[in-house]
Amino acid sequence: MKYGWFIAFIALLSLALTWALRHYALSRSLMDIPNARSSHSVPTPRGGGVAIVLTFTLALVFLWWRDLIAVSQFCAIAGAGALVAVIGFMDDHGHIAARWRLLGHFVAAGWLLVWLGGLPALRFAGVVVDLGVVGHVLAAFYLVWLLNLYNFMDGIDGIASVEAICVCLGACLLGWLGGWPQMVWAPLLLAVCVGGFLFWNFPPARIFMGDAGSGFLGIVLGGLSLQAATQSAELLWGWLILLGVFIVDATFTLFRRLLRGDKVYEAHRSHAYQYASRRFGSHLPVTMAVGVINMFWLLPIAVAVTRFGLDGSLGVIVAYAPLLGLAIRYRAGELEKS
Repeated sequence: MKYGWFIAFIALLSLALTWALRHYALSRSLMDIPNARSSHSVPTPRGGGVAIVLTFTLALVFLWWRDLIAVSQFCAIAGAGALVAVIGFMDDHGHIAARWRLLGHFVAAGWLLVWLGGLPALRFAGVVVDLGVVGHVLAAFYLVWLLNLYNFMDGIDGIASVEAICVCLGACLLGWLGGWPQMVWAPLLLAVCVGGFLFWNFPPARIFMGDAGSGFLGIVLGGLSLQAATQSAELLWGWLILLGVFIVDATFTLFRRLLRGDKVYEAHRSHAYQYASRRFGSHLPVTMAVGVINMFWLLPIAVAVTRFGLDGSLGVIVAYAPLLGLAIRYRAGELEKS
């Protein structure tokens, strides 16, 4: 495979950098200490997601150098990702008020959208719709929500890594089957970068991702989905379907907490995946279930949308309906009983 050497290099670099970050965190006592709102019970080093940030940024430089990604796309994803990662890194090592974090997130989203040209026209029930300025605003909120929900969903060992790998490899398949080979490289290399980190993060985790890594993954996945939409409206629907596990759990949980009047910016343990991990007494079965749902439920529906003509909005409804059922079954957003 052309550039296979670079794929292997990036995988090994991510693996080695995560190892180095783990030893740095241990030497500086940068530990995630369990508390009443934690889903883990053992103090664990944090900040390993910086390895993903560094290796994928290097991968983007390589893609730019080899003309496998446009300059505008490089500036959009690398710039927004770097800003979100810096904000997350600062928050990991101190504290930034929620309002300033949110402002920074919207600045990153705006930067990304300016370089990509905003939200492309979408297709609803066979009709192409250009939402104009309204669409650009909705796209900004989509990006900010995706990067924050990725942080919310990074609460048990390996789940955020497995989700990112499954989504990226699924997106590679959509690009390949649809005849858009240029859509394959960035998600493939992101999956490789996350894979090197997952070696250390797989249950039981030896290092956590931290806000720098989870926020970076959220904004980058959002950026890649909008980049794909510039090639085909169906590809955006495909990405939304692939991201369904995280979108449904986080969004349903948020709505229930908002309706109850909770302070939604405070840490909690009321996502469906957190209730499920306590019910099964382990993180591993829940993390593996996320991978299974992605590959055997969401991916076939995404393929049906991008390759076989299933309407995108209908595909999202079909894909999300059982996920909503799982969220309800596992009490997403409910108050935890003492």
